[in-house]
Amino acid sequence: MNASELRQGCIAFQRHEARDSTYRTATLLVNQFWGNPREMADGLGVLLLTWNQAFYRYGMLDFDALEKCLVENWKIIESFRYRNILGYSPADDETIGILYDQFLQALQICDGKLKGRQSPVAAVKALHLLAPAFFPLWDYKIAVEYKCQYDYIPFLRKIKDIAADLDPVVDVRKEGRTLLKMIDEYNYARYTKSWINP
Repeated sequence: MNASELRQGCIAFQRHEARDSTYRTATLLVNQFWGNPREMADGLGVLLLTWNQAFYRYGMLDFDALEKCLVENWKIIESFRYRNILGYSPADDETIGILYDQFLQALQICDGKLKGRQSPVAAVKALHLLAPAFFPLWDYKIAVEYKCQYDYIPFLRKIKDIAADLDPVVDVRKEGRTLLKMIDEYNYARYTKSWINP
């Protein structure tokens, strides 16, 4: 992916995807209530229950479990909050794996026939909102295209390589969102929705 392709994907995303207002709202809430796990859980829930509605239509998100996850992992979350994916190294793998597993557990369906079902998409969406320049977003189709099959660390490594190529030529301050959000918009437009072609 080059800068021109990235821009094409972002334009297609913005043209077709009305739900991006939910992302901005959830980001605002997480930022505003940073350090208050109860309120942050509500902010994360705004995104999860909208962007991940296909999953949560089968059962509810447990906000108490999400709040507890935030409290128990707070130091780790804060350590990633202002990091950039370009600073990722394999030394981070164990911590990322633990955090990812904690969010998988916390965000599972808490009632109904599918109680206990987990969503790698929900876990990563939450992580991304908590550290938007470090944790890249995905969905099933994107994970398949990157040949990661919901194995997050190999996906993160691949996105880091893409980000390293794009970082010198994309001015994120001018764009008004993180490079990882822009890469996700491209991935979503190309792989999830087929709004653009290679």
